[in-house]
Amino acid sequence: MLEAEARESVANLMERLRPFVEHRVRVAADVDDVLQDVFVRMQRGLPGLRDADRFGPWIYRVVRNAITDRHRARTREAGLAAEVTAPDDEDADGPEVAGGLAACIAPFVARLASPYREAVTLVDLEGAAHKDAARMLGLSVPGVKSRVQRGRRKLRDMFDECCQLELDARRRVVGYQCRPGKGPACGDP
Repeated sequence: MLEAEARESVANLMERLRPFVEHRVRVAADVDDVLQDVFVRMQRGLPGLRDADRFGPWIYRVVRNAITDRHRARTREAGLAAEVTAPDDEDADGPEVAGGLAACIAPFVARLASPYREAVTLVDLEGAAHKDAARMLGLSVPGVKSRVQRGRRKLRDMFDECCQLELDARRRVVGYQCRPGKGPACGDP
């Protein structure tokens, strides 16, 4: 258990870190989760900190890593639907837009060449870590990352060919219209 003075110091540190985290995390509910994760990482990592003068840069590195991990977890949770995220609840059509395009993902992924299809399926649809996907596919981690990026690019090209996408300032899909006669895309036969 932490002494009262130590608890106060930790509370002060977390309050000083809060604006830094809030500026980088879009979802307000995630701010407390990131700060809690930082606290846990700090408790685990402090014994390994050799130079007390390096605490400031070290803690900000821990915070940046926790924020990055939170973004990755959010992306993994959303799968490829993160590529076609609906706007905030400000627009009533948002869920229908994301849902309509999300239904197109499986046929598009099936049309990808085998190496890209396997990598995108494992990482984006099944939520496997790049390291695990690399082991399953017998590739290096950078090789899997490259295939996933190329696969996503090819999926984006397929969406652009099939549909006219309307994007907001954050490059999120807010509307779309399927182009006629473009084959089995967006549910068209």
